[in-house]
Parts: sequence; structure tokens; C-alpha cells
Amino acid sequence: MSDETSFSHLDSQGNVQMVDVSAKDITRREAAASCRVLLSVETVARLQSLPKGDALAVARIAGIQAAKRTDELVPLAHPLPLDQVEVDFETDAEGVTIQSKIVVTARTGAEMEALVACSAAALCLYDMVKAVERTAVITDLRLERKSGGKSGPFQRSE
Repeated sequence: MSDETSFSHLDSQGNVQMVDVSAKDITRREAAASCRVLLSVETVARLQSLPKGDALAVARIAGIQAAKRTDELVPLAHPLPLDQVEVDFETDAEGVTIQSKIVVTARTGAEMEALVACSAAALCLYDMVKAVERTAVITDLRLERKSGGKSGPFQRSE
């Protein structure tokens, strides 16, 4: 099953497989993802008032570290030699938006690494705010864009 409508991690009989990327060209690939952590106005204000070394700095490190270990968390993901990992935060009255960007020069893309970076950063942030707000919600994890590789560029339109 190699057409665009099949699941790449299943063979023609439906068995799980790790995709063979050995014939793919090594190219520069980028992927970006995002998610939201919904918080009360009070918790957002507390986050914004913290000095450097705050909860967002710890969440950034968690996201970077997780991106580097994606193949250990996602069973069929290939280990990738990441060239760059960025994790950034934007706060507003409703919470925190987390954005990640991954750059790699490899045979396969970095979408999973970008998604894992956002996920881990969001989980770390939740862990750090749960003492003051257990009702925090992690939501809207999604791939925003990607480039490089055979399938070409992708840009979320919304």
C-alpha cells in the first residue's frame, strides 16, 4: 500500500510496519505545530508575573527534550537528528498558546517531533499550574505547516 490514501504504517495485509525510508532523499524538512492550554484569567496573570526561570521556561525545556525523544514515545517514528527545536509561548486572557518548530535534514519529516514538543510542553505547564488550577484544559493540538520531502508543503488554512 503506497498510494496517498493508505495508512503508511500498515502493509497490504493491514499489519503494522515501520515505513522504509531508505529510498527517500535526504532533504531539509521543517514542521510546526501548536496547541492551547486554557486557563483562568487569574492563572494567566500569575504566569505572566513570574520571573525568568518560570513555568514557561521549564515547559520550553520539556518540549525540546521530548522532541528529541519522539522515537521513544511514538513506536513507529524514526529517530531523527534534529537540527533545531523551538518552543514558544503566547499568553492571552484565555490561556497559553504553545508553538513548536522543528528543522531536520533527513529522509523523513518532523511532524511528529513538532506535535510531541507541543504536547510535552503543555503537559509540563499543566503539571506546574495544577496546584492553583486543576481545571486547566489542553486542547487543539495540530500540525500547522510542514515543508520538504516527497509529499510537498502543507499549510493549515484556518
